[in-house]
Amino acid sequence: MEMIPFGMVTDYTVSRMGLGCMSMSGCYGAQDDDECIATIHRAMELGVNFLDTSYSYGEGHNQTLIGKAIAGRRDEVVIHSKTGALRAKDPGDKSGSGTESYLRMTCEEGLKRLNIECLDVLCMSRVDPSVPIEDSVGTMARMIDEGKTRYIALSEASPETIRRAWTVHPIASLQFEYSLFSRDAEAGGHMDAVRQCGMGFMAYAPVGRGILSGQFHAPEDVPEGDGRRDYPRYMGDNMAHNARLLRQLEDMANEKGISLPCLAIAWVLHQGDDLIPIPSSKSRDHLEDNLQALEVELSAEDLARLEEICPPGACAGTRYPQRLMAAVNV
Repeated sequence: MEMIPFGMVTDYTVSRMGLGCMSMSGCYGAQDDDECIATIHRAMELGVNFLDTSYSYGEGHNQTLIGKAIAGRRDEVVIHSKTGALRAKDPGDKSGSGTESYLRMTCEEGLKRLNIECLDVLCMSRVDPSVPIEDSVGTMARMIDEGKTRYIALSEASPETIRRAWTVHPIASLQFEYSLFSRDAEAGGHMDAVRQCGMGFMAYAPVGRGILSGQFHAPEDVPEGDGRRDYPRYMGDNMAHNARLLRQLEDMANEKGISLPCLAIAWVLHQGDDLIPIPSSKSRDHLEDNLQALEVELSAEDLARLEEICPPGACAGTRYPQRLMAAVNV
């Protein structure tokens, strides 16, 4: 497994691809704890040393699960733990998620669930519009001094917010949605800001929350009870439009003898040596297929073809329901 520096701020060297653990806690349908733990162990065997979790995944289940998986093997992994966000009546309202009391609670309770003494990276999941970013970052910086985390990071922050945060303390990385279907980070200046600051860039949802998995071609393909039924990209005319793009991508993947998720992740990997995709896997089969992307070579002609199929804005529908879009790129 190729290892790369995790930005210029940290002294960590991490695997070229990380493991997102969100789906291990029921976010996308049923899961099995034993298989999830086996998936983490298999990832480690294959050289993956970078795990992404959150205080809010499964209301704590995710961190507890990871704690069991890494017991006795703490030094083999870099844990990037997000703070989650307060559950409000309006899911797009993140007020309170950047307060000192909330940030401390999520860090300290997360340490207990993970059964470790110090996080590697504490990441604020969403920027709190009710708290100046300087104050939130100041709180997280104090937790570095207290030995609760080694580094701090941001998720879904705007370039302006990133630069303001840096006036208080160096920020290790930005986590932002990035895939063939979600390219906001390019036009929005996020990648430029990250590279100017020497930060790591964690590309979450590189398979577009499953829409680039090839499993879904119509709204009814999404199982009952799966939250993605509420996502615009999976609905009606949007899904019909996106299915046409998917068929073209599937044709290309078939020609290359790889799966569609593998092609989607390979595209992310080819966008820069400093990008770290963190696809979520809850089974060893999916993990191993995702990791095949590391072996895929995309030629200039391949990349041009993908650009023709999926230029920025090609996908129909926003990446979140409207009520949640208010909390991204803040």
